[in-house]
Amino acid sequence: MSHSTKTILAAVVIVAVAAAYSNSFSGPFILDDVTAIQKNRTIRSLRSAEVLIPPANVTVARRPLANLSFAVNYAIGGLAVSSYHAVNLLIHLLAALTLFGIVRRTLLLPALRERFGDASTGLAAVVALVWALHPLQTESVTYIVQRAESLMGLCYLLTLYAVIRGASSERPRPWYAGAVVICALGIGAKEAIATAPIVVVLYDRAFLSGSFREAFRRRGGLYLGLAATWAVFGAMMLLYKGSGAAGFGISMVTPWQYALTQPGVILHYLRLSFWPQPLCLDYSWPFATTFSEAAPEAIALAALLAAAAWAVVRRPAAGFLGAWFFLILAPTSSVMPIKDACFEHRMYLSLAAIVAGAVIAGYALIRRLTRQSALAAVVLALAVAVALGCATFRRNADYRTEVSIWEDTARKRPENSRAWNNLGQAYVAAARYDAAVCACNKSLDLEPNFPPAYYNRGLAYAGAGRLREAIRDYDRAIALKPDFAAVYNSRGITYARVGRAAEALRDYDEALKLDPDNATAYNNRGNARADAHRDSEAIADYDQAIALNPGLAEAYNNRGAAYARSARFAEALRDFDNAVALRPDYAGAYYNRAVLHSQRKEYVQALADVKMYEKLGGRPDPEFVKNLVRDADQRNTLEP
Repeated sequence: MSHSTKTILAAVVIVAVAAAYSNSFSGPFILDDVTAIQKNRTIRSLRSAEVLIPPANVTVARRPLANLSFAVNYAIGGLAVSSYHAVNLLIHLLAALTLFGIVRRTLLLPALRERFGDASTGLAAVVALVWALHPLQTESVTYIVQRAESLMGLCYLLTLYAVIRGASSERPRPWYAGAVVICALGIGAKEAIATAPIVVVLYDRAFLSGSFREAFRRRGGLYLGLAATWAVFGAMMLLYKGSGAAGFGISMVTPWQYALTQPGVILHYLRLSFWPQPLCLDYSWPFATTFSEAAPEAIALAALLAAAAWAVVRRPAAGFLGAWFFLILAPTSSVMPIKDACFEHRMYLSLAAIVAGAVIAGYALIRRLTRQSALAAVVLALAVAVALGCATFRRNADYRTEVSIWEDTARKRPENSRAWNNLGQAYVAAARYDAAVCACNKSLDLEPNFPPAYYNRGLAYAGAGRLREAIRDYDRAIALKPDFAAVYNSRGITYARVGRAAEALRDYDEALKLDPDNATAYNNRGNARADAHRDSEAIADYDQAIALNPGLAEAYNNRGAAYARSARFAEALRDFDNAVALRPDYAGAYYNRAVLHSQRKEYVQALADVKMYEKLGGRPDPEFVKNLVRDADQRNTLEP
């Protein structure tokens, strides 16, 4: 096919995938997005070296490239969620186009050219389109923090693409050097790229050189460079703090239990590859404890592994696809324990092997069965692409709000206590307090000693004004998890509401001792100190809150009020301006600014702020408004 045909087909891939994800841009931060993005101080500045040192125990731990990418988003638009989704989609599109290039060039190699060369561009476009539109990919694209997976996938694909280009180039060294550099960078996205050197060798043997000996003879320097990336991997494991959710040291599951569980998980992934329903954000997959529990799945998976191993030896091209599937899954789906046994995003790159194999085998079958093979293949490809695109669009609709995605998850996995707890948390954020209590009750029925469920039920009780019950639940959460900083902060707020100021201050102090980066706790302690007429200490707390979270409008408003009480009017006005700039619907800040303008005899500005306050649902003091109108009229009368 001509260059223009390649361009058109690439454009079709881009447009189709963009359409399938067009409803994903307003999806909120969920689950691990909160700690890895919203509360991640290291992404707040591109100028600080801290951006390459992600915090421990979050999804971006030991993943500086992923952390850097989120810092770029923050520099562009702060925590505006649409820009994060846009970058995720861009990465996914680039990965799809790279896969397009890999498949096309592979089908044009001597080993496959005779059978597929005339259809190479079309087949490559179908593989890329089906892979990119598959709804199993939504978790890697729409769940923002899983950019780590898609970014690693892009680096993985680019590594292989660079090797393929180098093998056919008169000047291969720049391509091979690029492959090594990209592979090393990919380690900073996710550790699973450590399998890339093995996959590249298998590709070389299957499609380029014909044997391992010839592959190493021709490209020994390349493989030495790719192997050197394992040293980078090792150094990062030593230098960076990791996550407590993975590794041989975690206590919740043994390597043996994890290995027993994975056959069922992998077979589930395979089923979803061919029939992607139902998809679920959080499976809370139970771990197997005895071989008898896992025996049927283990036997089936062993047969698949044996078939893949046989194919690697006897049918290298088909064997490569099997090796691709299993090797890329191996870091997360073998023996190294991870807190969660099953997450769909782990299939992001392994899915490419299944799609490529199915598309090419389907085309070969169609060509054998009908003379109109080209037309039949196009019709079938369009039907599959449309079906997958519609399924992806519908799946993205589940992510439209925190409530919708957790309702979907709890409905599909009703035995998942974490899903019910997260649904309760989403209901609290939506001020649906009775529904939140019910969801948290279901979570606690499943897991009676689950501190987050007590915490979120406490938040729901507090939101509904049931303060005594809220304090009781906070007490239970702290008893179960004494280092639960957020609970101390929330209990402090509730203590303040019932007039127990000393206990509120003590809780804020404890919250900040446990979590010194908690901007909200500093703001709340500032409020408590302001209520005690300790404005200078309150201002210091508001300063710290703003330093930690420059987007915290409440801290600006509260500091402005403290400045006003201290007769620091210019500073107060600047803070109120910042508060309404950050939150244009912040009624209280408009009212406070109106009072300040009145004190400064700026009556026109004060009236404008009062009108905005009323527009936002506020009810100003009638006497204040009456006096303000009178003073404004007098000022207008006195002015020449």
